[in-house]
Amino acid sequence: MRREIEIALVLCLCCALAGCATHGTSGTDTASAIGETPVANANASDATGANANDPAAFETTLNATVVDVADGDTVDVRLANGTEETVRMVGVDTPEVWVENAPGEFRGVPNTSAGRDCLREWGHHASDYTAARLAGANVTLAFDSDTDRRGYYGRLLAYVYVNGTNHDAALVERGLARVYDSGFSREPAFRRAAAAAYANRTGLWSCAANASADGTTGSTGSGTSGESATMGDGTSATGSTATTGEANGDSASSGTGLVVARVHADAEGSDGKNLNDEYVVLHNAGTDPLALDGARVSDAAGHTYAFPNGTSIASDASLTLHTGAGTDDERDRYWDAGGPVWNNGGDTVTVRAADGTILARETYD
Repeated sequence: MRREIEIALVLCLCCALAGCATHGTSGTDTASAIGETPVANANASDATGANANDPAAFETTLNATVVDVADGDTVDVRLANGTEETVRMVGVDTPEVWVENAPGEFRGVPNTSAGRDCLREWGHHASDYTAARLAGANVTLAFDSDTDRRGYYGRLLAYVYVNGTNHDAALVERGLARVYDSGFSREPAFRRAAAAAYANRTGLWSCAANASADGTTGSTGSGTSGESATMGDGTSATGSTATTGEANGDSASSGTGLVVARVHADAEGSDGKNLNDEYVVLHNAGTDPLALDGARVSDAAGHTYAFPNGTSIASDASLTLHTGAGTDDERDRYWDAGGPVWNNGGDTVTVRAADGTILARETYD
């Protein structure tokens, strides 16, 4: 009898170590099947846009690598376990590039061939911007508890964070996407960013004809896309809340198509000894070459680099500005700053034309 009791105790101990449970499969258990990471103590204030550039504010996140960009709001990713998934970004809808656009889904855009052509052009800009920022990047997918985990087509529905910044929000602020008419935790902040973009005729909202600055004129069709999720959180590519005025003078708002595609502030090893691994990548998402004669790049502290005459970026091309010294060519420029410029803990990249007009701006943490 004593031996039977000992055997029973051993079996109970083995069961406990193996993680046996008497309850059914929970949402967290299901999430773990694709390698998701539950995050404790999610910040409730995030629903209003606070901590927008902190994916840990969500209950569940997932690390992945982007392997393909389908369009502005849809990417294919490879998860840590090797499986591949298609991700539809929560809260946003960029204009279509593969099928016909419905102008009625975009406030103030006329239902004409010109309106549809304009939307398609900005759909390509949105795709280019997403490709420049996300292609091949390691990202964090954050799942909103107010939306379904998957859409009608089986795609994951998530906010996509790259280098700690909310890409969904960046699309809205730059006027590269509209906000879905559906409920998600970041919707109020996303709508504030969309209103600012619309008022300034940023990005695709330049397609709006005869619409008043406050958006009271023009159609307001809700539009659907077969997804149960929505997107929006009014943050910049770094998650800062959008405002009117100069803060919206970034990237697409200038009408040039210039975007700050990447900021690599933390060089490998010692920043001071590896200045050329500290750099900023500028991308021309426009359809024409972009001249940067006399344009200036500056940080929040006022350190400034001026592009020499003859500098330009071809359409759908990028130019990298390294902090250190080197030989300039059409793809790389060298600041020769003598020391690090971009703060590892956060900074603002501003690109101004020679006349002071803001061509692009990016804040990162």
